[in-house]
Amino acid sequence: MENNEQTKVQKIVAGADSLALGISIVVSILIGVGIGLWLKSIFNSNLLLWLGVAWGIGGALLNIYRAYKRELIEFEKIAKDREFNIK
Repeated sequence: MENNEQTKVQKIVAGADSLALGISIVVSILIGVGIGLWLKSIFNSNLLLWLGVAWGIGGALLNIYRAYKRELIEFEKIAKDREFNIK
């Protein structure tokens, strides 16, 4: 019974991690747009709005890259496990 509960918890944690990635993508883009709008209102330049959008997209891509590296490390651990080694 304990193993089944542990599997359920692992699925919940994996789902929350995926959800957190999606939320962080949206939030980073919104923050970038917000910064761009704020800079546009101060300096009255549309270029700064697009610079903020680019910062937001760059932040989102950085979050995706970090999640990719985390998953790659997990997959490497699984590949070294004897249970999953196929010969």
